[in-house]
Amino acid sequence: MSSNIRIGISGWRYEPWRGDFYPEGLVQRRELEYASRTVSSIEINGSFYALQTPERYTSWRDAVPDNFVFSVKAPRYITHVKRLRELAEPLANFYASGPLQLEHKLGAFLWQFPPSFRFDAGLFTELFEQLPRTFGEAIQCAGRSPRFAPPEELSTAPETALRHAVEIRHRSFLQESFIELLREHRIALVVADTAGKWPLVEELTADFMYLRLHGDKELYASGYDDSALDDWARRIRAWAKGEQPEGARRISEQEDSSCAARDIYCYFDNDIKVRAPYDARRLLEKLDRAEGLEVQPGQLPERFL
Repeated sequence: MSSNIRIGISGWRYEPWRGDFYPEGLVQRRELEYASRTVSSIEINGSFYALQTPERYTSWRDAVPDNFVFSVKAPRYITHVKRLRELAEPLANFYASGPLQLEHKLGAFLWQFPPSFRFDAGLFTELFEQLPRTFGEAIQCAGRSPRFAPPEELSTAPETALRHAVEIRHRSFLQESFIELLREHRIALVVADTAGKWPLVEELTADFMYLRLHGDKELYASGYDDSALDDWARRIRAWAKGEQPEGARRISEQEDSSCAARDIYCYFDNDIKVRAPYDARRLLEKLDRAEGLEVQPGQLPERFL
């Protein structure tokens, strides 16, 4: 089995990118169309701050190439405000707000927790047991929303699997029992490079890996030089084959060899100084995954005039 390697950016609407990554002459309403032709995936982060709408997700789906994939950041209302308590209604509202409209262009759901959130086995077990694992389960969940209408009929088969990844920022998660819980539920642990600010853990816990690269030396700001990108490319190649790279930073003494190959989702979030899209494209090129991308970052093809 071969793996899919998706490299991209976290979000795409950033004012400092205009006139740089987004060239002069590109109208703002076509920025997603442009960005989706320079990288192979985008992490939607507007969904973290507020529920979107089915119409908006549909417009995003239709703006990108057919082989493009989005991941979706789950609402902070669930992770930061409710802090995993009273989950049923917020989960229903989230899935009814439109992410399923992405259909075959849906990658994974990201669940990010704040630095103050400590590991609580009971809360995380409850979350993992309630997360829908297929489109059909998500449609059932969405149907219980008091805020949105039931999802329109989708072409995606109900048994199509959904993927979930968890990003942690508190050291209380650095224990074997957390890794075992992730493996039991086949939830990915996000490999988060935060310039040393929060834990960086590289464990295989699902049939895919999810990376968020927030900055090599300065959080959200610094770019990745060739040496750093070469190292991430080396790690990604190993994970894609179902292996651990040399020097992996681990918690568990147990190996997870359940997959011969793993899909990869990798997002650059070092957006303050307009590094993310350029670093993402360079990593795609180092992994020989840029073939077929229509646009070079910063250039304005005739189709966008």
